[in-house]
Amino acid sequence: MAASMVDSGEDAFRKIFKFYRRRNPPPDLTGVTDFSGGEPGDRVVPAELDLAAVSDVEASRVGLKPVREWRAFGLQGYPGFIFISNPFLRGCQAFWVRQCLKTYPQKPNICNLDMHMNPSETQDIWGQSAPTLRSRKPKTLLEKLRWVTLGYHYNWDSKTYSSSSHTPFPSDLHSLSSRVSAACGFPGFQSEAAILNFYRPDSCLGIHVDESELDHTRPLLSFSFGQSAIFLLGGRRRQDPPTAMYMHSGDVMVMSGQSRLLYHAVPCILPAAAGRSALEAEGPPVSQEDWTVCRRYIQTSRVNVTVRQVLEPGQSLPETRACSPQGTAAAAADRDTQV
Repeated sequence: MAASMVDSGEDAFRKIFKFYRRRNPPPDLTGVTDFSGGEPGDRVVPAELDLAAVSDVEASRVGLKPVREWRAFGLQGYPGFIFISNPFLRGCQAFWVRQCLKTYPQKPNICNLDMHMNPSETQDIWGQSAPTLRSRKPKTLLEKLRWVTLGYHYNWDSKTYSSSSHTPFPSDLHSLSSRVSAACGFPGFQSEAAILNFYRPDSCLGIHVDESELDHTRPLLSFSFGQSAIFLLGGRRRQDPPTAMYMHSGDVMVMSGQSRLLYHAVPCILPAAAGRSALEAEGPPVSQEDWTVCRRYIQTSRVNVTVRQVLEPGQSLPETRACSPQGTAAAAADRDTQV
């Protein structure tokens, strides 16, 4: 169901979201844009990168290929949108999967499980989950993880950030983000907040706009790992019908300029297509013990990391009173299901 098949109107985005969300009968995916083909088409155009912005050594330090080898594309009608088809070196996605599952959910970072569990119970999600995942016995805390926030922690109730809710941003994730943003024409990007979304086979992400950041001149970066997904990119209004595209493991999206504040959503998760089992076959730069857990998890799941710069230089955030855990959990759940 291409966007052109639906007239603009009040329910245009919602109709397409439900089309790709349905299970019986399954949706026709022939109209979904697949950037992994590597060739520009009617709507897919080459994207210009700054080849001198990131050296080969700098790229390799965060697991990326030389920028000249990246396959980067734009989409006609979406200025500022850049899609990079898996720029990671062979084996290096595994490191980022391990960070998302083992390192980033650790305290003092915040996750959905904190909303209804004691801090002591969520202190070591990986440690409590790894033995069970290795033995294939569900269901672990790791499999109940839905989101983690880093840096400035997003308030799901007020849809704002606060100076009183902040922890140090991971330096390795900032290094990855700053290199991608520099290659895309945004040097000096400051990684100040991130949301990790963990998708099970039946998960989705409702229609929304990421507008809580105070600086919209800086891009929104998105990194995908694990199972594939359908991503819908719309317009500035809910009435604008969206374009559907695949996001495969390793793919990177950059939303900047006029595309920074567009409505978007993820209606469904798809099993990785044949030939997309690189994560399974690679010799990962992590221990075999850790990789056994990661591999078991991503066989059925997807992890997405969105990184944002919250503030313009010289700006500061107000302090706000922390919201109730119950309210935060409800607001976060609403974002996952609202269409």
